Order: sequence, then C-alpha cells, then structure tokens
Amino acid sequence: MRFVVLLGVVSLLADVTYEGARSISGPFLALLGASGVAVGLVAGFGELIGYGLRLVSGYVTERTGKHWAITIFGYAVNLLAVPALALAGRWEFAALLLVVERVGKAIRTPARDVMLSHATSRMGRGWGFGLHEAMDQIGAVLGPMIVAAILFAKEGYQTAFAWLLVPALLALSVLAFARFLYPKPRDFEFSIPVLIGKGFPRSYWMYMIAVCLVAAGYADFPLIAFHLKKVSAASDGSIPVLYAIAMGVDAVAALVFGRMFDRKGLPVLAAAFSGFAFLAPLGFGRSFGFAIARMAAWGNGMGAQESVMRAAIANMVPPDKRGSAYGIFNATFGIAWFLGSALMGLLYDVSIPALIFFSMIVQLCAVPILLRLRSPKKSD
Repeated sequence: MRFVVLLGVVSLLADVTYEGARSISGPFLALLGASGVAVGLVAGFGELIGYGLRLVSGYVTERTGKHWAITIFGYAVNLLAVPALALAGRWEFAALLLVVERVGKAIRTPARDVMLSHATSRMGRGWGFGLHEAMDQIGAVLGPMIVAAILFAKEGYQTAFAWLLVPALLALSVLAFARFLYPKPRDFEFSIPVLIGKGFPRSYWMYMIAVCLVAAGYADFPLIAFHLKKVSAASDGSIPVLYAIAMGVDAVAALVFGRMFDRKGLPVLAAAFSGFAFLAPLGFGRSFGFAIARMAAWGNGMGAQESVMRAAIANMVPPDKRGSAYGIFNATFGIAWFLGSALMGLLYDVSIPALIFFSMIVQLCAVPILLRLRSPKKSD
C-alpha cells in the first residue's frame, strides 16, 4: 500500500504539471502564431507518438529489467519539458516540447505499470490500480485550476509554465524517495509463476480486441468541448470546469470500479461500457444540463478504463512478460483511440446521429468479448 501511495503521489504531482500545461497548450500555440491545423496536428501527433512508443518502451523494459531507471528517465523527460515552455518564443519550439513531453510519458508508463502490478498483487489489483488512478486524477483537477488562477491574476502563459516547475521537481523527489525505499518492487509479488511458451495467452489477445473497440468508440473530450462551444451549450469559462468535473468523477469511479473488479472480474467492465455506450447522445445535445451529465458519464468511463483495464493485464500475463504486455496494451489503446477520434471528427461534419451510432455500436461490440473472458487471480 505504501509503495502504491508513493507512486500515486508522484502521479498526482506529475498530473498537476502536464495536465496544467495541456489545459492551456492550444491557446498558447495560437498566441505564438500557430494555425488551427497546426494545433490539431501537434495534439494528434503527440498522442500518437506518446502511445505508439510505449510498445518499444515496454519491450526494452522487459528485456533489460531496468524498471526504475526507465521510469525515472521517462518522468524526467515528461516533466521537465513542461516548464521549458516558459522559454518558448516560437510555436515550433513549443510544439516540439509538447511532443517531447508525450515521449517522456511513453517511456515511463509501461515500466511504472509493471512495478504497480507487482505491488497490487498483495492488495487487490483493481483496488491498487484504482487508488493510483484516483490520486492521478486529483492532480488532473488541481493542475488546470492552478494554471487558471495564475492566468486570472494576469501573470501570463510563460509565468504559468514556469510555476509548473515546482510540482515537477516535487514529483521527481518523491520518485527518488520511492526508489530508495523499494529498490526491488518485484519482491512484492506473491509467487512467480513458471512461464510456459513464448507468447501471450489467447485471453490477452481477445482482450486487446475489446480494448480497441472501447477506445475507438469513446468520444474524446476535445470533440465534446468543440460541440458545446459550437452550439453555445457552454461558455469558454465553463468548459474547463466541465473537464474538472469529469476528472473528479474519474477519481471516484476508479476506486469504485477497481474494488468491484477484485470481486467480480471483467464482467464489471462489460457492464460499465454497455451502460456508458447508451449515454453517448448526452455529449452532443444542446443544453448545459446534458453537458454536465455527459461529463459525469465520461469521467466514469475514464475511471473504469484507467483502473480495471490496467489491472486485468497483470492477471492475464506472467511477470516476465508484463513489460511487453503493457507496451502492446498502451500502443493498441492509443492507436485505436486516435483512429476512432479521427473518424468521429469526420462524422461530426457529416452527421452527428451517425457519430453517435458509431460510438454506441463499437463500444457495445466489446461487451460480449469481455463477458467471455475470465479474470484469473493468477497468470495462466
């Protein structure tokens, strides 16, 4: 529990840093002279690289076993790129730093999740990953709020980015402390099962199919926010508040779904997304009330994804294969999310009912796959 909480504190402080920056990255790029197309490409490319590189990072983690070294290096790149934005005088340099920040996150995520998988074997993986996600999302709420307060004080974007150096350094300090206290997280594992064969079990690949379907059909916040702005369902000032609401719900949902997963297994995820799929129309209504309801549903879905989805991997794959397993999972999820978001963006310009239909059907197709999968307490 102490190890999970320590990494949770690291994630909380890290989210204050980069979620604070992401909440103003679009306007900052525009201020420096970037076009709308450039902003969209930077955001999309950053996410694509950020998820795709996790495949490589996961493989390197598995082959080298240097979980701490890779995690610390990734966090350093991820976090220090943010305050460096205060020095950006051209949008091209700012765009490069935003991509570098995503690269750092890609480097450290699989290695960190493998270490969490070892520790959570003793406390319940759903609960452990859920607790970590809840602490992570507290930072995701605080970061944009801190940045907003600095901007309301008329201090400017550069000052906001500079202040984010404080949580970045605190996160790296706590991470170093955790490394000092727990140099071998693998020792948390109850038992190390014997690895038979060289590949992953069939259940893992079926799970990847379900993950792709959920990711592809899950409407992203920028598209929902774009719609709310276009139809005047929410003001510019209220949209960040809606995002904060979603992040707060995410934190609570991660704890709830994590605990339920430890008791009931993957059917919890199937039930969750079968319900969330039917709430897709709420995000594309014309009233502020619908927007609040959709943000609560969106946050619930994100909480389920970030807790149960990661916890299930550890139950399917032996410890020696988890680096690659988490790398493949993250890369698959990110690419499917990117492609689904791109398609839904195109559908939005053609037909909003078609977008809603696509979102609902694709997510519902994942449900029967999840219901067929068992969730063993130990690796197959």
